Amino acid sequence: MMVSIQLRELCQTDWQAVHRYASMEIVSRYQPWGPNSEEETRQYVDEVLRDAAKKDQTRFTYAVILDGEMIGCGELTICDRSNLTGEIGYILHPGHWGKGIATLLAKKLLNIGFHEHGLHRIQATCDPANTGSMRVLEKCGMTREGRIRDHLKMNDGWRDSLLFGKLEHE
Repeated sequence: MMVSIQLRELCQTDWQAVHRYASMEIVSRYQPWGPNSEEETRQYVDEVLRDAAKKDQTRFTYAVILDGEMIGCGELTICDRSNLTGEIGYILHPGHWGKGIATLLAKKLLNIGFHEHGLHRIQATCDPANTGSMRVLEKCGMTREGRIRDHLKMNDGWRDSLLFGKLEHE
């Protein structure tokens, strides 16, 4: 069965749906944030909306909708306009893990970056222990390019990240 998701811009009223997964330890395990309090989740949504309102918007955050329900977020960030470089990220409620939704979401984000924003290169990073995210990036045709040492400051110290990339012609 083919899963179908829709993407739309995140809005203020989405904070509760975001909080349903952002408050879970399993969701934030590989992130430098969380589990979120309600206030932290509201701050995140407020920050996304401020970024979306900027004249020269570089951060595009999408609510992931499945069967009318918001189940996660995807982000495309334009890192360098002169070199046409971007980065993608995604997060889903764990009730939807392992169903191909993250792969579909990542492919949609790559498509938006390459076709709507004219990017040449898009990258993504993940924790070396996050095998699920590694598989998602590989299924999207992204190439594992290396390891960035001490890339993110976590609650328990520094974390390495694996770097994946894809070029527009790949």
